[in-house]
Amino acid sequence: MSDHDSRSFGTVSHSTSGVENGEGATGRAVPGGAGRYRVNRLLVVLVVVAVALVIASRVNLDYYAVQPGTAQSVQQFITVPASKSHAVTHPVLLVDVEISRVSALSYLYFKIHSDTALDSVYSVTGGTPPSQLVAQGYLEMDQAETAAKAAALERLGYDVQPHAAGVLVFAVFDGTAASGLLHVGDVISAVDGRSTPTNSAFLSAMKRYRSGETVSLSVERHGTGAPVRVSVHLRVHTMEIGTRRVTLDLGIELYPNAQVGYTFPFPVSINVADIGGPSAGLAMTLGVIDSLTGGDLTGGRTIAATGTMASDGTVGPVGGVAEKTVAVERAGATMFLVPPQEYASAKSKDVPSLHIYPVSTLDQALAVIAAHGGHVPELPTSTGGPGPVAALSH
Repeated sequence: MSDHDSRSFGTVSHSTSGVENGEGATGRAVPGGAGRYRVNRLLVVLVVVAVALVIASRVNLDYYAVQPGTAQSVQQFITVPASKSHAVTHPVLLVDVEISRVSALSYLYFKIHSDTALDSVYSVTGGTPPSQLVAQGYLEMDQAETAAKAAALERLGYDVQPHAAGVLVFAVFDGTAASGLLHVGDVISAVDGRSTPTNSAFLSAMKRYRSGETVSLSVERHGTGAPVRVSVHLRVHTMEIGTRRVTLDLGIELYPNAQVGYTFPFPVSINVADIGGPSAGLAMTLGVIDSLTGGDLTGGRTIAATGTMASDGTVGPVGGVAEKTVAVERAGATMFLVPPQEYASAKSKDVPSLHIYPVSTLDQALAVIAAHGGHVPELPTSTGGPGPVAALSH
C-alpha cells in the first residue's frame, strides 16, 4: 500500500471516527447531541411551568375581584298592561359589576388593573357558603323587583296593600339541623302551626324549643306554592362564621326583612335575567314610573342609576359603585344617580362628561332628573323622606 493510500485511509478513518463521536471532519463538535439535550431540557421546563400554571389556576386566594359590568336599559325587563303603557324613548340604565374568585394565577392580572377591586371573601360572603351566593343574589333581586313595583305605584298615587307573609331563609349552614331540609329563598310562615309573619315572631316562636327536640315548619319552597311541612330535629352545632364562633340549633340565617306580599291594582312585571343583588332597585322604580307616565322621563338624556329601593321610596347603599361608574361612563351616560353613602366612591372614577348626584329618596331622584331637563309627570304630594333640594349638589 502506498503512502498516499495510507494517508488517505487514515484520513477517512479519522473522519469516520469523528462523525461517530459527534465531531466533524475538522475535529469540531457538531450540535446534534448537545441540541438534543437542550430540547429535552426545554421540554422539562415547559412541562413544569404548565403544571405550575394549572395548580395556580386551581388555588383560590382569599379574594374576589370586582370589575366593571354592563350598563343597560332597565326597560327591557319591565312589562305593564298595554292600556297603561307608554313607549320609552331614552330608558334609564341599570348597572352591575362582575365578581369572580381570585386564583393564585389571576391575582397579578387583577392587581394591576386600576378598575378592579380586590375584596376579601368574607366581605363578599359574610360567612355564607360560597355555593349559596348565586341563590342569595337572585333572592335579593326578587325582593328588589317587588319593592320597586310597590314604590313606583305608591308614588304614582295607586293603592298598594302590603302584608307580612313569613320569614325568608337567606342562608343554610352546612352540617346543621337545617342542612338539606331548607334552602335559600324558602319562606317559613309558621312554627308548629303558630303563625310567624315577621322575623321577630319567628325568633320568639323558636325560643320555646331546645336542642334534641323536633320542630315542624310550614315552608313555601322558594316563596311560591302552598306551604309544606318540614320537620327539623334540632341539635347544637358550633361553627365559625367569618371571625365569629357561634352555636346554632337550627342552622339558618334570616333575610333582614320578612317576606312582604302586596295587592297591586294591576299587574306589573319586572324580570331581570342573570343579574343578582338588590342594587337595581332605584333604576327599576324609575323604569316603572317611566312606562306608566309619558315615556320620556329622562328628557332624552342617558341617565344611569344604582341604589336599593324600599317600598317607602328610601334609596339605600350598594357595593361596587366605583366599578359601576366606569361601566356607566363606557355606556355614554351623562348623569349617574347614586346613594349618598357611595358618592365619594363614584366621584373617584368620574370624568368631565359624567355628572354624579347623590340621592337618598325616590323624590330626590325625580327632582334631580326634572332639574336637568327630564319630563317628570305631576305626582301626588309625597310625605316621606327628605326633600329634593339636598340632591342637587354634585
